[in-house]
Amino acid sequence: QVQLVESGGGLVQAGGSLRLSCTASGRTFSSSAMGWFRQAPGKEREFVAAIARSGITYYADSEKGRFTISRDNGKNTVYLQVDSLKPEDTAVYYCAAGRTASYYYTPSVGDEYDYWGQGTQVTVSS
Repeated sequence: QVQLVESGGGLVQAGGSLRLSCTASGRTFSSSAMGWFRQAPGKEREFVAAIARSGITYYADSEKGRFTISRDNGKNTVYLQVDSLKPEDTAVYYCAAGRTASYYYTPSVGDEYDYWGQGTQVTVSS
């Protein structure tokens, strides 16, 4: 069993930055691809970014350039740096872990992930 705990959310003005963190318990972090998703009020959950076990990254087209995903296997932590925040980035951000056979695979669909965190709220004011 893997437990994921997100942190780093909050209230920020448009144009600001945040770094979200997600720390995993257990010994499967290094063997898992990690992803970030978000869900805005009244909308479906959407994929934001993923990082493979190898460190290869993949982003939703709409997020390229503003979002940066990274991981520290020594700390069992995955990060999401979000820059130039916009009010439409307001959402609950979730991290997820997926056990992948491929060292290079970056899952982008929620069903490909096995474990989810509780989420951290990000609110961007205009």
